[in-house]
Amino acid sequence: MKVVILGCGRVGSTIATTMFCEGHDVTIIDQNPDSFRRLGPDFAGKTLVGNGIDEDILRKADVEHADAFVATTNGDNRNIMSVQVAKVRFKVPKVIARIYDPIRASAYADLGIETLCTTCVSSGLLHDKILGVPFKDVESYCRFGMADKAMEAGHE
Repeated sequence: MKVVILGCGRVGSTIATTMFCEGHDVTIIDQNPDSFRRLGPDFAGKTLVGNGIDEDILRKADVEHADAFVATTNGDNRNIMSVQVAKVRFKVPKVIARIYDPIRASAYADLGIETLCTTCVSSGLLHDKILGVPFKDVESYCRFGMADKAMEAGHE
């Protein structure tokens, strides 16, 4: 599988390293060249310094031939914009944006953009760990706490 990852922070570098070790063709993009040190000396995938919203950088990453594009930067807006460009402009079949804001993640998911809200997933896992109940599948956590947020919004 050919995967392009935007963001070489803790999450992006872990995904890149794991997928590379599994034999996948991995390209990772980050604006900060120092971020690539997280990949370790054995990473032989492609690294690109640049902005993941820039179509020229995405072309250099060969995104038009990618099977998947994952945006893992710490900016929700950048992640959403980059996956939209990858999906609409370059027709990447699988795009996923990591989003911190649960309300924003829910809104974009409702528009058909695959998101993973790490805030919701982490909160749901911690909730179940506190209660000592077995973990559910990830999809069960993707909108954890959103019903409460919708009720609060309706009462304001």
